[in-house]
Amino acid sequence: MTYKETTDWMFSQLPMFQMHGASAYKKDLTNTNLLVEHLKHPEFKFKSIHVAGTNGKGSTSSMIASILQEAGYKVGLYTSPHLKDFRERIRINGVMISEDFVVDFVSENMPFFEAHHLSFFEMTVGLAFDYFAKEQVDIAVIEVGMGGRLDSTNVIDPLVSVITNIGFDHTQFLGDTLPKIAFEKAGIIKSNTPVVIGEYSEETKPVFLDKAASEHAPIYFAQDTPEVTYECALLGDYQIHNKKTVLKAIKLLQSDFVIKEIHIVNGFKNVIKNTGLLGRWQILNKAPFIVCDTAHNSHGLKIVMNQIQKHSFETLHVVLGVVNDKDLDVILPLFPTKAKYYFCKPNVPRGLEAEILKQKANVFGLSGEVFHSVSSAYREAKNSASKADFIYIGGSTFVVSEIV
Repeated sequence: MTYKETTDWMFSQLPMFQMHGASAYKKDLTNTNLLVEHLKHPEFKFKSIHVAGTNGKGSTSSMIASILQEAGYKVGLYTSPHLKDFRERIRINGVMISEDFVVDFVSENMPFFEAHHLSFFEMTVGLAFDYFAKEQVDIAVIEVGMGGRLDSTNVIDPLVSVITNIGFDHTQFLGDTLPKIAFEKAGIIKSNTPVVIGEYSEETKPVFLDKAASEHAPIYFAQDTPEVTYECALLGDYQIHNKKTVLKAIKLLQSDFVIKEIHIVNGFKNVIKNTGLLGRWQILNKAPFIVCDTAHNSHGLKIVMNQIQKHSFETLHVVLGVVNDKDLDVILPLFPTKAKYYFCKPNVPRGLEAEILKQKANVFGLSGEVFHSVSSAYREAKNSASKADFIYIGGSTFVVSEIV
């Protein structure tokens, strides 16, 4: 098969959570354990760091990888979802996995995938582990897909575990209270392995402390450390917390790796260049000021909406699209009523029809027009905006992926 035929098969043959939602969710690690055994346990052939959390996983993983890369190490980075190309998920020192490796891996293991009905995510995790092992990376930064305890990545034995924060997202799978969600995320805490908690609340801290105690895992709370002043290529206000989390994790890694101050400075500064991360308060234009951001739940959107209000502008234009399992009663009240909205549907099966989004938004005082695509909504926003205006594109990773 060609690369396109291979990825088309992966996307369509088996459920992909990002595209299809609940039908792709697996509730145990049985298939993953079978897969890594089939692959002769590549996950134990390289050192790793495991990163979970409601928001900031991708940014935190990328900053850690960038710093290690600046220190001269061969660094694997596994993240999800991708914006444009499936290969964005699996990189070594910022370079995406080759098309040939993807094709050969899937072709060689397809009979196993089909026999055991593996999900898209399970296949992709196996691919990443196999690639990092064969390429003999010095260390790999592995981002959790969703949750932690039952996530397919949770078969690794990391040097450090990281949990960025806890917020309400994927509640149909992870639980409808913060302690329940924290319990799922805390599932990545391993025996005698240090864990860094980025942000905590009165409700979630006891969950982390209990799990760490039961695993005899040293626990560190980055939230309680002084604010850091490193210049960073990632500009969103939420990166303030992520940088503190990264620094605590890096400090723990310094017992295994030589990481100097200059590596930290350059790692933050060059994170986009080193890892290819996109869509985090990404500035697309200055006049009008245009920003896209992948924040899609209440925890992330609150910070983004506050950051928008820090800017001065004449009119705010919002290109907005969401997926159909999003709790709009929680999300929409966060958006300002004093703005012009361009409602659209991201081009994925889970995308919510723009007309339905508009009707629901009207209930919360958000008014605007419906567009047949993200690109047409964005085009109209640019045509309507003056140089003194602000255009924000977001609501879903998939909206951003059609713009960047």
